[in-house]
Amino acid sequence: MSDTFFDQIVFSGGGTRCMWQGGFVDVLRQEIPLSPERVTGVSGGACSACGFVTHRGRHVRDIFIESFQKHDRNIPLHEPFDGKYGYTPHQQIYREVIKACFDDPEATDDIAKGPQLEILIGRPPDDQWAKLTGAAMTLLYEADTAVRSNPHLRWPKAAGLKGEMIDARAAARDGRIIDLICAAATIPPAFEPPLWNGEPAIDAGMVDQAPFPTGDSGRTLVLLTKAFNDIPEVDGRVYVAPSEEVPADKIDFTDPQKMRDTWALGEEDARSFLRDIGNIARK
Repeated sequence: MSDTFFDQIVFSGGGTRCMWQGGFVDVLRQEIPLSPERVTGVSGGACSACGFVTHRGRHVRDIFIESFQKHDRNIPLHEPFDGKYGYTPHQQIYREVIKACFDDPEATDDIAKGPQLEILIGRPPDDQWAKLTGAAMTLLYEADTAVRSNPHLRWPKAAGLKGEMIDARAAARDGRIIDLICAAATIPPAFEPPLWNGEPAIDAGMVDQAPFPTGDSGRTLVLLTKAFNDIPEVDGRVYVAPSEEVPADKIDFTDPQKMRDTWALGEEDARSFLRDIGNIARK
């Protein structure tokens, strides 16, 4: 048997809904060979992808739960924020969580020396008005998703939003992996667009919810975080979505139980997936 069941894994976006992906791959890798050559992540899926590569999925889950237990509202205006990074309070909370998950030499080394790992970031249509034009892309994204219901978006790109694949291994070697994961999950207007290589970066889930890697080839597992009506049928490509709407809200940082329940749903869906693995293998 091959040393891996899938050659590529794509982690879709979805904010805290991506906790479902963590539970799914945690069960999956215990039962089948899962050592892909190429991994991609977008938006919140960037965190999931790094959790997968570093084998820290459960650690990531526990850090999110611990952090969310400390907050009773999503924009905690009663707490001081020093503005060190120029971010909104919500954005600073996310950065603190990501740092707790991956800001240590072992995680950095695992990413730097692991499989090809790319994270998609978005480039807004106008650098001078990044937050405003990024917010406009959010509206187009919502409309595209509602009307076309396809993970591969068209309308935001037609309006000028661009995606850029970033080598996460290089970012880890350069000490920038935390910045990259956070840049990938910048949702305007709630978050302030940071600079990546001198240009504003925003959430690229509005470009593509399932970005394929450089050198795209082989059997691919695409882990979505919500259902779409129009899923492409492509040989060698398997799209998997939650069996029901996940408990987690996209950017709700206040309910740790939703994180537990979303992870558990991922585990349950993985067990169902494994029962059908013979049919998947023949695709």
